[in-house]
Amino acid sequence: MVHKILVVEDDQPILDLMDILIRKLGYEPILIANGTEALERVKKESPSLILLDIMMTPISGWEFLEKLRGELGMREIPVVLFTASPLIGEKMEQLKDPHLSVLTKPVSFAELKAKLAQHLP
Repeated sequence: MVHKILVVEDDQPILDLMDILIRKLGYEPILIANGTEALERVKKESPSLILLDIMMTPISGWEFLEKLRGELGMREIPVVLFTASPLIGEKMEQLKDPHLSVLTKPVSFAELKAKLAQHLP
């Protein structure tokens, strides 16, 4: 079984890069440019993991995460927050979500590989 990785990112060059890197790691990327569309796709695709940008519109990554965690059956999906902000640690501590981690932009291939391996068997 090939794991599906849902990438929610509004910056097209980053989406293109994640497409290449995720495929290179042997996973199937599902690329979405906004959180609203991603919420719909999550229900259809049942991804193994979500790579989520924080700073997006029309809904932010935090809003997406709140809606996702409010859905039955989606609380356990691992989410890796994908952000350039170093100030995310406080918010993470407040959430106390064991299925949540952070990957800081810019990300290297090795960092992405390690983070995905941490969450996926």
